[in-house]
Amino acid sequence: MEDKNDILLKQFFEEAAKQTIEDNGFTERVMMNLPETDMAESRVRRLSHLWTLFCLVIGLVVFWLTSGWPIIEGAISGGKQMLINAIEVFLITAPTTEISINPWVVVLLLGFVLVFLPYQTIRKLSATL
Repeated sequence: MEDKNDILLKQFFEEAAKQTIEDNGFTERVMMNLPETDMAESRVRRLSHLWTLFCLVIGLVVFWLTSGWPIIEGAISGGKQMLINAIEVFLITAPTTEISINPWVVVLLLGFVLVFLPYQTIRKLSATL
């Protein structure tokens, strides 16, 4: 079922599409004088790649000069230990509370959120790129 307004709009645009407007070759002259998009597009793409490479090199140099690897290792191991401790505390204290939740269901949900969802997101993003 189409709305009355939809039908009227379709009729209006069908009639408008049948009309031709004489422009005495104006459109063709404009199209002929437009700059080539291939050259401009390739130049912008090349500059974008060079800028990305420059930023990557600067980032790697700063990372190397500041000895960034031990900082990353410490953050990852600290985060992992904190997550393990939080799960351990939850598994110990959850059965003693009045909430009727199976702690293993929560652990599985946490694993789903931390592992499966990012994996699916990365897979879908890589498929679109």
